[in-house]
Amino acid sequence: MSSRLLPLVASTLLLLAACATPPPVSEGSSRGDYRHTQNYLSWLIDREMAANEITGISIALVDDQRIVWQKGFGFADRENDIAATPETVYRAGSIAKVFTAAATMQLAEQGKINIDQPLAAALPEFAIKTRFPNAGPVTPRNVMSHHSGLPSNFLRGMFVREPGRFETVVDELRDEHLTFPPNFVFSYSNVGMALLGATVQKVSGEPFNDYMERHFFQPLGMTQSSFASRAIAKAYDHNTEVEVFSLRDMPAANLLSNVVDLGQFIKMQFADGKAGDRQVLSGATVREMFRVQNKDLPLTFQQYVGLGWMMSGIEVPGGGPVASHGGSLPDSHSMMALLPEHKLGVVVLSNSATSAVSVSKIATEALRLMLEAKTGIRPAPTPVVRSPERAPNSEELQFFNGHFDTLVGLAKVSTASGKIDADAVGHHFQLVPHEDGLLTLKYKVFGMVPVRVGAFEDIRLSIATVNGRQIVVGRIGGESLMFGEKLTPSAIPEKFLQLIGRYEIIDKIDGPAPDHIILKEDDGLLVGEMRFPEKPELLLRIGFQPVSENEAVTAGLGSGRGDTLRLINEENEERLGFSGFQLRKKLN
Repeated sequence: MSSRLLPLVASTLLLLAACATPPPVSEGSSRGDYRHTQNYLSWLIDREMAANEITGISIALVDDQRIVWQKGFGFADRENDIAATPETVYRAGSIAKVFTAAATMQLAEQGKINIDQPLAAALPEFAIKTRFPNAGPVTPRNVMSHHSGLPSNFLRGMFVREPGRFETVVDELRDEHLTFPPNFVFSYSNVGMALLGATVQKVSGEPFNDYMERHFFQPLGMTQSSFASRAIAKAYDHNTEVEVFSLRDMPAANLLSNVVDLGQFIKMQFADGKAGDRQVLSGATVREMFRVQNKDLPLTFQQYVGLGWMMSGIEVPGGGPVASHGGSLPDSHSMMALLPEHKLGVVVLSNSATSAVSVSKIATEALRLMLEAKTGIRPAPTPVVRSPERAPNSEELQFFNGHFDTLVGLAKVSTASGKIDADAVGHHFQLVPHEDGLLTLKYKVFGMVPVRVGAFEDIRLSIATVNGRQIVVGRIGGESLMFGEKLTPSAIPEKFLQLIGRYEIIDKIDGPAPDHIILKEDDGLLVGEMRFPEKPELLLRIGFQPVSENEAVTAGLGSGRGDTLRLINEENEERLGFSGFQLRKKLN
C-alpha cells in the first residue's frame, strides 16, 4: 500500500466508525427542542450520502409557522467546489403536481373550474378515444387523484434535451385511448397533470408559469422557484455529473425550487391557506386536498390519495395522516411530507440519481423525530415478525404458474421445480410461503441460490380476487397496495404474429432511447422487451393483450398499463405505433 493511500484509508475508517452509531438523545430535552432531531438527521444524511454516493442534499424542517432547521450537505456543483446550501435550487420533480393541483383548486374557488364536471367543459380542446362508453367522464377531481383513466404518459417528445410546449399534448391525445374507465383504479398520470396545467392556462388567460409566479410564488415569497421547460440544476449519478434532460409535461414535473421556498409552501398549508395577509387558498380547499378521495373504490387496498397529495406511502405511528409527494426523475429525487394534525413538515431535495430511497427514509425519520420532540409521542418500534417458512401448497403452485404484470414490469413465474421461481427485469427471485399465509421474496444469486435481501425484508405478498381479477397484494409496513396481476393469455391475431421480431424507432429521439426492442410470443402471451444503454443490466418486459385484429393494450392494472399498441401502414410498410412513436421491423 503506497504512502499516499495510508492517510486516505485511515480517514475512511475514522469516518465509518463515526457514522456507525447514531448520536444519543440529550437528557433533559424540553418539548419543541429539535437539537437531537438535527443531530440525528445530520448523522443519517451523512451515512446515506456515503453509502449511496449522493452528491448533494438539502433539508428543511417546519413546525407550523417556524422553519426550525435548514441545511445543505455535500455539493451543488462538485466540479466547481460549490457546496449545497438551503438556497441551492434543485429539480423538485413531481412535487410540481401539488402546485398544479393547488392552482386548479384556486380557480375552482373562484367558480372558474368545476372539478366534478367533465374536464372538456373547462378545456374544450381536450378529447380522447375510449373503449368504455358507459363509464363516467374525465374530471379535474379524478385527474388530481390519479383515477382519470388517462394514459400515464405520451412518450414521443416527453423526456428530451429541448422539450416542446407542454400543451401540445392536448392535440396529441386525440388519437389515443383512455387506459381505464375513470374512477376505476389508481393510475399515476403525468399527462393528466399536463392537461390540468393547460386548463389553468386556458381558464386564467395567463401562461401557466406566469400564473404560478403571480398567484403562488410571489405571495408565498418563493423567490427562487419557477416552472421552467429547461432544467438549470446540475445532476449526478454515483458522484459523476450526468446530462440533464427535461420533461415536456412542465406542470407535472418541471418545478425548480429550494428547501427555503418549499418551507414557505408548507407553512401556508398549516395556516389554512394563508401567507401573511394573503389568503392563497381557503382553509376548506386545503382540507379537501388532504382528504382521501379513493377510499371506497374496490381496487384501492390501502393506497390512498388526496387531491395532488399522496395520503399513504409514508407511515409515522402516532402522527395521524401523512400527506406527501415525491419527485423522481432519472437523475434526481425529492420528498415533501407533512403531518397536518401536528403541523409538522419536512422537505428533502437531492441532485443525485442514487438518492431515491434515501430521500424517503430521511423524510420519514425527520417526521418521526419531530413528532417526538414536539409532542413526546415515542411509538415503540414494531418488530417485523415472520412466521416459519413452508413449502408451497397445490393452490399456490397452480396460481403462481404463469405471467404476472407487476410494479417492475412483466414477471414470468414457474412452479415446475416445486418452488415458486420468478424472472423479472432480467433478474431471478423466489417467492417463499409462510405459515401465516403470506409470502416473502428472496433474490437468487447467480440465478441459483435464494437469499434474503434487506430491501425485501418488509415486503409481504398475498393473493386476492377483485372483480374477477387475480391480484397479488403487497404489504409494506402498514400499507397495502396492488403489487401485480396474473395475466390470462388470449389468442394473438395473425397480423401481430407476422410482425414478431426486432424493431427500431423511426423517429429521431432527442434524449434517452432503447437500443433493444423485441416483439415476441411467450407461452401464448404477446410480449415486448426493451433495454436502455444507460441501464443495460435491466430488461423491461411488457405483456400485451389484443383487443382487436389491429390493436393490443399493455396488460395489467395501474400506471403505464392500458396503452395501445396498434398496427399501422405507412409508406406501404407495416409498422407498429405506440404512444406517438412509429416502429419499423429490422431486417436482421
